Amino acid sequence: MTRADERAGAGARAAAPALTERQEARRRRILRTSARLAARGGFDAVQMREVAQEAQVALGTLYRYFPSKVHLLVATMQDRLERLHATLRERPPEGRTAGERAARTLLRAFRALRREPLLAEAMVRAVTFADRGVRPEVERVSRRTTAIILDATGLADPTPEQLRAVRVVEHTWHSALIAWLSGRASAAQVRADIETACRLLDPMGPTARD
Repeated sequence: MTRADERAGAGARAAAPALTERQEARRRRILRTSARLAARGGFDAVQMREVAQEAQVALGTLYRYFPSKVHLLVATMQDRLERLHATLRERPPEGRTAGERAARTLLRAFRALRREPLLAEAMVRAVTFADRGVRPEVERVSRRTTAIILDATGLADPTPEQLRAVRVVEHTWHSALIAWLSGRASAAQVRADIETACRLLDPMGPTARD
């Protein structure tokens, strides 16, 4: 993530009104409900009226938080990535090279998605087919993914060339997920693609954590 991205993200956070403790608890309850419904039945199972009923919020309140089902599922993906990022910070991946560490982190995420394939399909479908109205939320997902990869590699101050390599890894990750979800790639093929792409990071990053 570039410094410009960090400043933009900070500005967006500053512009958005902070949620109260009660509002944040309500938002998290909605996200948990979204994930539960998607895990049971995929994208089509997430219906806004049912989400509101199960999360015990008014339908109008739900729409104030999330204007559409796609907004909601993209936010669910963002929430899952935030959890992964927190875990990464608590338990950094092992590996001799930047590429190995990045691959282990993404494969950790892939294992979690494989445990809930219908939820994975719903979130990836929402991110993939989101229109321009959901662009800010999709960009937050992308920035979080980039930050996770960078933290895994240990690249503290990446150069433009390094960021381009990270983007290649991110694109490979996204494409590999779509191929797996559509049945066009096995789990072994996803693993091989991710490991291959992550090797691009090795010449530019430290070979070991100091």
